[in-house]
Amino acid sequence: MKVLVAVKRVVDYAVKIRVKPDKSGVETQNVKMSMNPFCEIALEEALRIKEAGLASEVVAVSMGSAQCVDTLRTGLAMGADRGIHVEATGALYPLTVAKVLKALVEVEKPRLIIMGKQAIDDDCNQTGQMVAGLLGWPQGTFASKVLLDREKQLATVEREVDGGLETLCLDLPAVITTDLRLNQPRYATLPNIMKAKSKVIKKYTPQELNVEIKSDLEVIEVTEPPKRKAGVIVSSVDELIDKLKNEAHVI
Repeated sequence: MKVLVAVKRVVDYAVKIRVKPDKSGVETQNVKMSMNPFCEIALEEALRIKEAGLASEVVAVSMGSAQCVDTLRTGLAMGADRGIHVEATGALYPLTVAKVLKALVEVEKPRLIIMGKQAIDDDCNQTGQMVAGLLGWPQGTFASKVLLDREKQLATVEREVDGGLETLCLDLPAVITTDLRLNQPRYATLPNIMKAKSKVIKKYTPQELNVEIKSDLEVIEVTEPPKRKAGVIVSSVDELIDKLKNEAHVI
């Protein structure tokens, strides 16, 4: 069984985000970039599935500029067998990414797609659901536990919901999106980093996949959140209640 994992290059989670002067987006020049944390979790789960003997190959896919190859090399160093880079310029929104993944599924024929539930740069949480919809595959989102039955071709997904835990049983092929509690991603070792340099990364263009890059969204403006006011120390409970009632208007 082949597992396809989508990985995204984003601004590193530890970097302080700066908005561009023209407010067209966030600054990415000379900023540390890394693999989206949710994508790391997805890749780790795919690798564990392979190590358990339930998958024969793990393929990492990334879309975007030439720098995405660095993100793919990180995935290969973690243990992915090969990579696919779909070269594209400009912003890629969830529906376009889903269409590209659908086209790649037709080429690669995976039985399972695993991806992060969302990216930390846009927080859309849409791509996995859109891919499943376009393919007509069952989906298990926000997965906190995944079990596969190779004989029955079933995936059991435990997911966190507001009321507790929900368990789904999916017929393969299927799409799974990962939550933070699913696993702890491994670190790439130096020998594996060296091996990753010789692993294959196949390149496609959207045109070769018959996907038109367009967006039905337009970003009007990106602004920073308002700065929080400094806190105050109150001298009594009565003063606290007075401020909550007359200044904050929360009681």
